[in-house]
Amino acid sequence: MAVLPLTPSDADLAAQTLVPPLTVDAYWLTSYGVPGAGSNNTTYIAGHSWDGKDAPFNRLSDEALVGSEFVLTTGTGDITYVVDSVITHDKDTLKDSDIWNIVPNRVVLISCYTEDPWGKNVVVTAMPKAA
Repeated sequence: MAVLPLTPSDADLAAQTLVPPLTVDAYWLTSYGVPGAGSNNTTYIAGHSWDGKDAPFNRLSDEALVGSEFVLTTGTGDITYVVDSVITHDKDTLKDSDIWNIVPNRVVLISCYTEDPWGKNVVVTAMPKAA
């Protein structure tokens, strides 16, 4: 799936909220980390889950994903990540979660939780696969 750049506005950052555009694409939050060699922050990728419509982020609400792998293609090549957690957060507590701690090389995928898209978010964290 496409991963497009998204720069949160000053209002988004101040409110600690963000709603990605209403597409099936994923959005890399440019104010944070960049994936790949030399990463010095967490990379965040957000997207929507869709009720009644197939979308890649629909599949994130599954704790069985822990240990599975995905590939992120960057301008410098492919990086394989291993999922280390799948956690559900209430939308109003996500901003206070430890997912915002700086962890170099980590990727965090954020979407609506498919069983409660208006009240919860699902957060998938992953680290690069060891060589």
